[in-house]
Amino acid sequence: MEKDLNYYMSLPYREVIETAKEGGYVGYIPELRGCVTQAETKTEIVDMLEDAKKCWLEAALEDGVDIPEPLQDEDFSGKFSLRIPKSLHRSLAISAKAEGVSLNQMAMCLIASGLGMSASKY
Repeated sequence: MEKDLNYYMSLPYREVIETAKEGGYVGYIPELRGCVTQAETKTEIVDMLEDAKKCWLEAALEDGVDIPEPLQDEDFSGKFSLRIPKSLHRSLAISAKAEGVSLNQMAMCLIASGLGMSASKY
């Protein structure tokens, strides 16, 4: 399959829409660095983000820029190894025991809170 504008436009890129501090909304596509737009209303931001994506992709194709494809859930196993100092391991284990949870659960909650996510999503 030829990877042209239609190909990239059909891919399920993650779209993020946030309320702007100064009013209105900001929308961006994390995988397409620099693909960002603003609008006054929620309805406008959806259309503006689609237009920003199209313009970003057109420019990248024209300039021969490597275009990343969206990450898929199957790209992640949910497992990774992490080497930490013994002192940190000890502190985590003590905290987990005090909370009555597993070391794995304690680490997951701390990571999630550091990313600004709710552990209840998992």
